[in-house]
Amino acid sequence: MDGTQYFLSDFPVSSAPDNRNEYFPGKRSSSYRAVVNSMNIGWWVERWSDLHPDKPAILFEGDVITYSELHKRVNRTGCWLQSLGIEKGDRVAAMMSNCPEFMELYLACSRLGALFVPINFRMAAPEVDYTLRNCRPRFFVFGGEFSQELAGLDLKNYLPPMQIGSVGRQNLDPSILDYYKGGEKFEDRKPFLTGSTGPSDPEEPQVIMYTSGTTGEPKGAVLSHRKTFFNCLNADIFFKLHFDDIMLIILPLFHSGGLFIQASPILYKGATMVIHPNFDSVKAFQDIERFRVTKFLGVPTIYRALLNVPPGKRGDLSSLKVSAIGGERTTHELLVQCKEAGLPVRQIMGQTETSILLWASEEASLAKPGTVGRPVFHAEVNLVGRDGIPVKPGEVGEIVVRGSIMMKEYWQDPLKTSETIRNGWLHTGDLARMDDEGYFYLVDRAKDMYISGGENVYPAEVEKVLREHPGVEDVAIVGIPDDQWGETGHAFVIRKKGFELQAEDLIEFCKGKIARYKWPKQISFVNSFPRTSLGKVRKAFLTGGTEPVETELNPALKRAC
Repeated sequence: MDGTQYFLSDFPVSSAPDNRNEYFPGKRSSSYRAVVNSMNIGWWVERWSDLHPDKPAILFEGDVITYSELHKRVNRTGCWLQSLGIEKGDRVAAMMSNCPEFMELYLACSRLGALFVPINFRMAAPEVDYTLRNCRPRFFVFGGEFSQELAGLDLKNYLPPMQIGSVGRQNLDPSILDYYKGGEKFEDRKPFLTGSTGPSDPEEPQVIMYTSGTTGEPKGAVLSHRKTFFNCLNADIFFKLHFDDIMLIILPLFHSGGLFIQASPILYKGATMVIHPNFDSVKAFQDIERFRVTKFLGVPTIYRALLNVPPGKRGDLSSLKVSAIGGERTTHELLVQCKEAGLPVRQIMGQTETSILLWASEEASLAKPGTVGRPVFHAEVNLVGRDGIPVKPGEVGEIVVRGSIMMKEYWQDPLKTSETIRNGWLHTGDLARMDDEGYFYLVDRAKDMYISGGENVYPAEVEKVLREHPGVEDVAIVGIPDDQWGETGHAFVIRKKGFELQAEDLIEFCKGKIARYKWPKQISFVNSFPRTSLGKVRKAFLTGGTEPVETELNPALKRAC
């Protein structure tokens, strides 16, 4: 396992004594408390600050933050949160670009037992509003650069009341707390933790990470400390992580890829992360050479942008030991191009509810075109038919998973939870087949979701918005291939009678209602849709290529109606 050490003492055993007064009243023994600590990312930073205080933990925009300094910052932030009344079980939401403050809040919440809620800063204001009202945080912290995007939200009058803080760009509103000033008074202090004010069980929730739903309403996946720990173990094996590794993080930290596949495992190993606030392909090459980056993860859109950088500006890539790709479908051509450019990539596949699910080595990725890999070490992954029975190699089934990397539930949504987790298995909604060697190959995505630039897009969500336009009778959206973004949306629209509706009108209508990456890139007007006997649109008959169809349905579509 490439130097990784695992200890049986890190895991709870049923025969362990329960000396309730040994550590704190009403809770389990100190030996069990050690188990809780070993699965708590906030404790990992404290431990490394003792063992290697001067080791760089975060490199950001010229700043070097050691493990000792990071530990102090997390303590300071934790004290500030406690002074604001944040308790175990409370939600703390954060909408920020990649930055050290994001990590400080994430780690402080882990120590306090509060639930950290990262918010996608690419969302439009109504989507942010829904997320905040759904998770009902006690505290919402946003980057000052997003003040304008949030200006239209009535943040001060949410119920229950929500405190608001800002990082950077001093806000003139005195009711908005300043992140830096808030923590100043708690320099060199530690938060007060007991069994009732901090995590006391690895199964307790740590993060609520939202993922869009096919109904248009995001779902909050509740992720436990246990899940984060085992995700880190999987990433440890996949990346072959070491104490002296340097990981370049370009993916947004509000995503599972940035937070759980890169940042968290790096802190588990006591290694170093280089954080970029946004993606710049030239700067990525420069920092790989400058900091001797050894590990990297990106989506296909990022790799395509890197390949577009002229060879003379790419710099030295000799330090790079592992470059991984995931987040959306990857073509064999892209893998070959990456290898030729000195970026031999290995593949991963996962989702918010599980993080890494499948993986493939560089050799397997090239030798088996189209594969998304084999199951990770710490999970059971299978393919089942509609009857729930495993399918044979070569047959198509739904990817299901169980084990320590599963989410606990969807936040306050027992119906969707029961639909997703059945008989102990989490149903991913992805359809695939498996070969005789256990490698999975995606066939389709159930519920029509597609991925554009690494972002999940659910057509039902976009369709719901477009149907609100007074000139739209009905709309159906499908994902189509795109050279830049991997996939984009193609909207097929039926106009209402009497409306002279144009494609530009619909794009304008999307502004401010949904994130830009969800806007359809192609729009075709048709007279009717091919439907099943139950009236459901047969979207497979709408995907005739990337060129828009005529206003009148073409003959193939007419025959399908």
